[in-house]
Amino acid sequence: MQDILTSLSTYGYIALFIYSLGGGFFGIVAATTLSYLGKMDLTISMIVAFFSNYIGDMALFYMARFNKEMIKPYMINHRRKFALSNLLVKKYGDFVVFLQKFIYGVKTLVPVAMGFSKYSFVKFGVLNIFASALFVVAFTALSYAFSEPIIRVATYVKSHPWIYPIVIVTIGGAIYIYFEKVTKKKS
Repeated sequence: MQDILTSLSTYGYIALFIYSLGGGFFGIVAATTLSYLGKMDLTISMIVAFFSNYIGDMALFYMARFNKEMIKPYMINHRRKFALSNLLVKKYGDFVVFLQKFIYGVKTLVPVAMGFSKYSFVKFGVLNIFASALFVVAFTALSYAFSEPIIRVATYVKSHPWIYPIVIVTIGGAIYIYFEKVTKKKS
């Protein structure tokens, strides 16, 4: 266990940067928990997660704006989610830049939808600065407040490894059922 913590504290910032490019919050939770344990620095973790999250969304927006033909084949399998993202953009406008950070499943599609539209690149960039900062601060604050329970749960799960598959299947199933329900046509 100590070897894993040493590896995470050594390569944790790199892993956090790579993971946060896609907008994932589990990396922030893990980095905050390691910061709580004294294995990583909380401020550096927040800065790394912020820049990575910002760069990831800007890259998606840029690719959708200037490389539409490259992105389109990947959108074929996600037509309904992409349509949901377009509806969110039309319904909520600028606020969707903030909203998309907290909705799992559309956080990568909204910047692409905005890139396909005539939305201003500069405006998206400025709003994305504040949205990324809010996202990182919110999840860092929550995970720091709940670091002790997270550590207790991790210790319990370590002694009962049969829990892993049950939790993964339950969470995966819940996410699948949710998106099947949200993205279905209403008759």
